[in-house]
Formats: sequence, structure tokens, C-alpha cells
Amino acid sequence: MLSFIVPAYNEEHELPGALASIRAAAEATAELFEIIVVDDGSTDATVEIARDAGAVVVPVHYRHIAAVRNAGARAARGDIFFFVDADTCILPAHVTGALAALASGCAGGGAPVATEGVIPIWSRVFVYIFCLCYFTAANLGAGAFLFTTRENFQRVGGFDEQFFAGEEVYFTMALKKMGRFKLLREPIITSGRKLRMHSARHILGRSFAIAVGGKSAVRSRAKLDIWYDGKRETKTREPVSGGASG
Repeated sequence: MLSFIVPAYNEEHELPGALASIRAAAEATAELFEIIVVDDGSTDATVEIARDAGAVVVPVHYRHIAAVRNAGARAARGDIFFFVDADTCILPAHVTGALAALASGCAGGGAPVATEGVIPIWSRVFVYIFCLCYFTAANLGAGAFLFTTRENFQRVGGFDEQFFAGEEVYFTMALKKMGRFKLLREPIITSGRKLRMHSARHILGRSFAIAVGGKSAVRSRAKLDIWYDGKRETKTREPVSGGASG
């Protein structure tokens, strides 16, 4: 069985497209699957949307992304885990590619990221440079889409809960110690809302502080408002063509 684990906090506008894309991608494999939405104390219609879409809802109150993902893994029944963010759409190629990678002996993997919608010019440059460094040069997985086996997840101890951000970096590094880490060719499509809702100065400043501060900078939510401030756009994004169905 395939387990798709979706952490969510007040995602009523993005979650429908994400869940539709996951279901379509999973159904294309003809494998048994489940979708688990880990609701981290949402106050909007996130839970109702998840249940209406046939997902299993796991309620938590952590406001801690690593802990939320780990809670989903504990509830999962599958042998293969997919971690997909609630503002992200995937395609069938992401699931079939992941299964092929794991079958070939890879310890886990992910996919590069493309942002949906119109984003500021400065952010296009930022995303381009980030992707070159993060994906091409470092071969790291983004938290928006990661996959591995249940066995490997348990062997590395899941996501390190001492970190409130960047936990996917340490998770990727742990998987790499066990074997090859595969980045799929096709990018996932994730929301560009942070780049639209925050200024260049704010995002670049926070990014620089994390780069310089290292682990100590992500051990607290104190200066991680980009991830934890709860700001949301109100416009619902349409599912990715070819990757979603009703």
C-alpha cells in the first residue's frame, strides 16, 4: 500500500487541488493507497474538505512541521510513504517514478519545485538560484514532496523534531547515508503565495539568517514566521492539468 501523508494548517483554498492531484496520481498506478491529512489545529474548512475527499484525518496541535509529518507516518498503514504538502500538486509521473526509484534500490527521493501563478521578478531570480544550489548542486529533497519506504523512514528515525524548518535537509542527508537519493526530473507545482505575500527584504533576510545560523536558527519558531505565520491567500488554485480529477 502507498501512504500519502499531507500536513495541513488552514489549507481550505489549496487542499482540494492537492488532494485531487494525489488521488489521480495514485489511481494511475493501480496500487492500493491511502491519503492521510494531518490537521494541525485548523480553524477553517480543512478537516471537512479532507474528509469529503476520502482522506483519513489525523488531528494534532503541534504547529511543528516535523512533528506533524511524523504523526502522519505513525498513522500510515502503507509500505511506501509519500510526503506531499497541502499547497502542492503532483502528477502520476511522480508516483510511478518514485516507485521505480525505490525498486532500483534508492533509499528515497524527491522532485524539483516549480511555483504556480505570477510571482515578483526578484523572486523568480531567487527561486532559480535556490533551485540550482539546492537541487542541482546539493541533490537535496524539498519538504513539499519526499518519498521513501516505511522501513527506511523508521531506520532514520523519521523527521528530526529538534528542527522547526529545514527538517527535510537532515532527513535527506540521513537517507543518503543508507543509499542513493533520487531526484525525479518532473517538477512538482507548489504555491508561490509566500513569494507574493512577503517582501524581498523579509524573505531574503530570513533566508540569510538561516544560512548563517545553521541548526541553531531553526530550533525555534521565533524567527520562522515565513513558515508559521499562517497567512493565506483566498483564491483557490485549479488542479494541475493531467494530475488531478474529481
